[in-house]
Amino acid sequence: MSYVDGYVIAVPTAEKETYIKLAEEAAVVFKAHGAVSVVENWGNDVPEGKITSFPMAVKCTDKETVVFSWITWPSKEVRDTGMQGAMEDPRMKSMGPDAVPFDGKRMIFGGFETIVEK
Repeated sequence: MSYVDGYVIAVPTAEKETYIKLAEEAAVVFKAHGAVSVVENWGNDVPEGKITSFPMAVKCTDKETVVFSWITWPSKEVRDTGMQGAMEDPRMKSMGPDAVPFDGKRMIFGGFETIVEK
């Protein structure tokens, strides 16, 4: 079964095109290091919850949009090697904190073992 890295972030709505460009560049790096696919999703129907929600989880403001994304890898082993390689890749390093249009401290992320895949 495959392995998935997922994350949720809040991106300033006005920076959508900047984020898309960054996401496209990062996807090339992840795929060069073994990722099967990289999927980026711009929220357009993400309700605010009363107890918990995507917007609450990332402290999304009225001027931000929730982005829900994932990277699929063939296995955790490929992911571990590939993620390390991607983070050390000069192309990724050039996308440092000043290049990203979001607050990385509010990012929620994790790795997930696939248990059902149809």
